[in-house]
Amino acid sequence: MARTSPFGLLVLFVGLALSNGVLALWPIPRNLTTGSTALKLSPAFTIQVDVPNAPSDLYDAVGQAKQYLENDKLGRLVVGRGANDTTAVQGAKTISTLTLSLEEGATVNSITDEARAKFEDRSEEYQLTIPDDGSAATLVANSTLGLYRGLTTFGQIWYTYGADTYTLEAPFDITDSPAYPYRGLGLDTSRNYFPVQSILRTLDAMSWVKINTFHWHITDSQSWPLEVAEYPELAQYGAYSAQDVYTEQDIQQILSYAGARGIDVLLEIDTPGHTAIIGTAYPEYVACMTESPWSTYANEPPAGQLRFPLPEVRNFTTNLLASIAKTMPSYYFSTGGDELNLPCYTDDPITSGYLNSTGTTINDALDEFTNSTHSALIGLGKTPVVWEEMVLDFNLTSLSDETIVMTWISSADAAAIADKGFRIVQAPSNYFYLDCGAGEWIGDDPAGNSWCDPFKTWQYAYTYDPLANLTTAQQSLVLGGEQILWTEQSGPENLEPIVWPRAAASAEIFWSAAQPGGAPLNGTEALPRLQDVRYRMVQRGLNPIQLQPQWCALRPYECDLYA
Repeated sequence: MARTSPFGLLVLFVGLALSNGVLALWPIPRNLTTGSTALKLSPAFTIQVDVPNAPSDLYDAVGQAKQYLENDKLGRLVVGRGANDTTAVQGAKTISTLTLSLEEGATVNSITDEARAKFEDRSEEYQLTIPDDGSAATLVANSTLGLYRGLTTFGQIWYTYGADTYTLEAPFDITDSPAYPYRGLGLDTSRNYFPVQSILRTLDAMSWVKINTFHWHITDSQSWPLEVAEYPELAQYGAYSAQDVYTEQDIQQILSYAGARGIDVLLEIDTPGHTAIIGTAYPEYVACMTESPWSTYANEPPAGQLRFPLPEVRNFTTNLLASIAKTMPSYYFSTGGDELNLPCYTDDPITSGYLNSTGTTINDALDEFTNSTHSALIGLGKTPVVWEEMVLDFNLTSLSDETIVMTWISSADAAAIADKGFRIVQAPSNYFYLDCGAGEWIGDDPAGNSWCDPFKTWQYAYTYDPLANLTTAQQSLVLGGEQILWTEQSGPENLEPIVWPRAAASAEIFWSAAQPGGAPLNGTEALPRLQDVRYRMVQRGLNPIQLQPQWCALRPYECDLYA
């Protein structure tokens, strides 16, 4: 049963003092008021946990929050980096304590368990109050996950100059909750391998902007880096090397690390397309494997797809997906289903011969294949997630009403999915693909233009309206959305600058949805706050790309077009 917010429908008017770059929260809380009083953190500042039987990951989160407060040492993004604040700060009151507590009657679960709950059961709201008189600040939530989100906001408030950690905006009264339950970041680790440490750093950065779902596209036609106990030969033959493998221990480390940071892991094993690599271990299961020219049989090399109409392939895939899904704690599991190449099957004598001998259409065979794989997942308590083609290109009757559909081809496709009654995660390539703009990666292409160019700037992504073209009745079908990095031209070397801080754009779209007070999100207003996100990421050891010359970062709005 869904839990309702204990904070009601409170709507507060906010006057944001952003012109001087002081208030820099991201995503912007949905309801807040601030003041203009300086307030310092005591050198002996403590965070008290007033939660009976508090879980260990809540104490870990408190330790993490204190570490950030001690080590961020972020100077305010103004000329002088806070040198002109010394007079105001010198006479400021000092805050010594932040007290964490749960609403009366709230169930005490770990942050990890709360992060992995079903969408309708997740409780991420919180209320943060910071007086300006030096008395204790309070953070109250309905769940430990809500407390974690509030701790994240608390950590964004403070700046350092000299020996002082301070704010100029006290008092704070924040009542916050996400507009959408799904706020994701997608990463493809099959085109190129990403070490576990790269993924852990990505999870850290996601948590800083309240992204709550790591959509992990872990396998594809180019490589199979996932170790599966029941099918060891897949990684043995399909990984780039014995070192480029995610072992069971690696997976559990990533799952644990994500959960403690309020992040659910949505694993994707794309089928029946994007599966050429399975042919290295099971060549009899893959049609048109390494056929040439590959462009006839696949959207990118190498060609090869599962012969899904064959009963033995259907059973193999069902068992494979089930064996992987049972190791994943999330309620959600993606089977992909995009870019299925039909000429591959027409020209494959084994597949076409089976279809002709049984009088089965390719569409009916796909329906039977999907029914088998999805039934196994549902039997494990999982909700299937698919790409949009499974709904828009094929007349499948096997998709459960609970199936979640991801858009990607175009933002305009959401309406057609909603017409069929499915829940939607918005990941349209024309707004949210982080890999676009690097040109073509395919060789022997003199034009060098990629299908999804140009580069999707954070400003452009930030204009995305997840409810565009949907009726009022259909809007509730939108669960949220994500930006995603396909990695044909990316690896651990450029992961951080290509993703950050751009991926924070969708984080705010799907958490805040609007400015406090109801005004639409506005890139001009947002830029100084995103600059702050970027500089704080640097302080925490990340390598995000620059948004502007530092001259502009220290002078909010002076580099606007008509300034």
